[in-house]
Amino acid sequence: MSTSISPAPAQPPAGRPYLPADYGVPASAEGALPWSFVEERMAAARNYWIVTVRPDGRPHAVPVWGAWLDNALYIEGSPQTRRSRNLAVNPAVVVHLESGDQVVILEGEAHPVGRPDPALGARLSAIFCAKYAWANYQPGPDAWDQDGLHVIRPHTVFAWSKFPADATRWRL
Repeated sequence: MSTSISPAPAQPPAGRPYLPADYGVPASAEGALPWSFVEERMAAARNYWIVTVRPDGRPHAVPVWGAWLDNALYIEGSPQTRRSRNLAVNPAVVVHLESGDQVVILEGEAHPVGRPDPALGARLSAIFCAKYAWANYQPGPDAWDQDGLHVIRPHTVFAWSKFPADATRWRL
């Protein structure tokens, strides 16, 4: 089975996160971050922390490698990993980067990709090979012909670099 994923809109509209007034998040969108802040950090990140939900409701957090492509995060790993087994039961996922100063948090769903079409496989291979060359990780375009590749499509993204002044929320 070949899977082709269409990209999300290139520039989702920015807004402000809902927080109690005493947090000081501005009401207007003036000073909000551009979407490029998210794209640059997601593309450059080496490690992505993902949080999934175990079947008994307990959270599970783990760092993973991934590829940011077309407003989605592609992660890989054996279907036997705790994260993959969790996602098979409940696709809800939260992703955040390692920095507490240049913050990007994604809330969304992860779904198995199956066998990506050749063009997507080639794009993913190029990203993984360039990003993880230091670890001699060089997956080919057909590396995901079996199982183990998931796409995380965010529905809400939060980011900031000077909280609360530039705290920004996007809904995709």
